[in-house]
Amino acid sequence: MTAPRPGRAPQPPVYQAKAEFFRILGHPVRVRTLELLRDGERTVGDLQDALGLDSSGTSQHLGVLRKHGVLESRREGTSVYYRIKDPRTFQLLEVARQILTSNLTESQELLGQLADSAPTTAPASSRGA
Repeated sequence: MTAPRPGRAPQPPVYQAKAEFFRILGHPVRVRTLELLRDGERTVGDLQDALGLDSSGTSQHLGVLRKHGVLESRREGTSVYYRIKDPRTFQLLEVARQILTSNLTESQELLGQLADSAPTTAPASSRGA
């Protein structure tokens, strides 16, 4: 590990930065917010209605995502609009969906195999009792 430059705070290791990034995305409301922004920017009010949260809860989640560089905002009159800062975020969500789909498909196949291999006769302990 190299020593930090004078006057500069040391940077966390990359794995810590990645863990923090995933921690930020690790809340269902935040993931849903990103999905809602897939088609473009939306106002805070639109997001609040779609998420079913009060203004405080919506603002808190949007603030966290903005603070960590996931979202950007702009003000137009009395409205604040949010958008995804980096469109690769959508690729990340898509890869997560593909992984989940694959895992669920494998689980479904395993359940099918278990059902196919189930005994067709009653267990010996229940016969002739």
